Amino acid sequence: MEAMAGSPRNSRLRYPPKIIQSKTSRHSSPIPKSHKPNQFPSHFEAPEVSSSARTICDILTRASPNDIESLLSSTGIKPSADTVHEVLKLSYNYPSSAVKFFRWAGQQTKRTAHAWNLMVDLLGKNQLFEPMWDAIRTMKQEGALSMSTFASVFESYCMASRFNEAVMSFDVMDRYGMQQDVVAVNSLLSAMCREDNQTSKAMEFFEKIKEKIPPDGDTFCILLEGWDKEGNVAKAKTAFDEMIVRIGWIPTNVSAYDTFLTTLVRGLQIDEAINFLKVMKEHNCLPSMKFFSEALHILTKQNDVARAIHIWNIMVSGGLMPTLIMYNAMIGLVCNNNEIGHAFQLLDEMVLHGAFPDSLTYNMIFECLVKNKKVRQTDRFFTEMIKNECPPRHSNCAAAITMFFDCDDPEAANEIWCYMLDNHVKPLDESANALLLGLCSLDRLSELRRSAEDMLYRRVTIYESTMRKLKDAFYREGRSGRDRYDILYQRWRARS
Repeated sequence: MEAMAGSPRNSRLRYPPKIIQSKTSRHSSPIPKSHKPNQFPSHFEAPEVSSSARTICDILTRASPNDIESLLSSTGIKPSADTVHEVLKLSYNYPSSAVKFFRWAGQQTKRTAHAWNLMVDLLGKNQLFEPMWDAIRTMKQEGALSMSTFASVFESYCMASRFNEAVMSFDVMDRYGMQQDVVAVNSLLSAMCREDNQTSKAMEFFEKIKEKIPPDGDTFCILLEGWDKEGNVAKAKTAFDEMIVRIGWIPTNVSAYDTFLTTLVRGLQIDEAINFLKVMKEHNCLPSMKFFSEALHILTKQNDVARAIHIWNIMVSGGLMPTLIMYNAMIGLVCNNNEIGHAFQLLDEMVLHGAFPDSLTYNMIFECLVKNKKVRQTDRFFTEMIKNECPPRHSNCAAAITMFFDCDDPEAANEIWCYMLDNHVKPLDESANALLLGLCSLDRLSELRRSAEDMLYRRVTIYESTMRKLKDAFYREGRSGRDRYDILYQRWRARS
């Protein structure tokens, strides 16, 4: 650490004892070329920084490294443990200055294990691996080492694509008094799998270590997440099969089930996912709502109503309670496929599961009823919607008015129009024109004229195409009809 503080760019990678270095990794730049300047959070962007930490960070970012310790001493600040932690978290972009501060702070107050871990992480993330190991050796002497320290080391090496060094670090853990157990294995696997397309590297390590250190549910969950990230369904199946063989069916291993089934669904192996779901249910093992929500989202986009219903039934029969969002997605899907009966079944079930329908729920079903010209059901459902204070959207009102006229039920159409007027539903234009066209089709000219005049009075827009239809209807009535239309037309022109 001391050498790095004075000359960071001349530091030379030195591994822990007895680890052989490869020729390609013997020398390294402290900060990799791929890293962007100021890639880490700093005190300039942090929303809340204590005054002491801000004063120290200002010195670290602006002063020459040779002047830092004297400037820090001149502040009169005796940093608390919390201040040290805060400064280190904000100093990843300035590793040399951070080391100077860390040394100075150690002269003022005892450094905590958390501060040491932050220092190790800071050095590792900047690929300053020799001083990182210097810090680890000092931590060992002070009894400050923990699994968190090595988890940080694994992550730093993997982020730098130096996976062999990450494995070597695991190999020497016991020399530092740290146990090579399944927690350590999982930490290394997790660090590898977080990197893009590196799950195969994790599998190489897993194959070598699994007989010496038996894996647990978390181990397989990490590997499954890696294969899911890469979209490799075949490898995910292999990992899942091995998990069942090694640790069996464990109801609490929900994350692994979530990840595996999601991989299948994303890979469009829906039937395979359903088959696995059935087997899981037989063993009293089910994924969480996270999977079912993801699966429903994917199947909705594919408009795959049959498989969505199948997965939905497994979920509900397994005792899981869908949310309102999930109910709305499912109702939207079945309505899109004109399965009205299933939509009403879901609507009835919602309240039993504590998910109360909202305006979206009712409008999707109402729209489906209108589209399928279910006249009586639409009329009754409209009444129910009003009763439950979830009225139709203005576009659905317009479509319903048109449908009722087409199906010879002008009274129901007028009921919707009157509701819109009485309850100030806006905008009125689309529904108004639908009403006028409906009245035209029935040649109800007196009612047509009154309605049009009222709409003009309310400054509702009557479309030019609608006016042409009105003209045809009135002109068929002879001179009196033409006169009535001409007066209406003049008022319409005046409002335009």
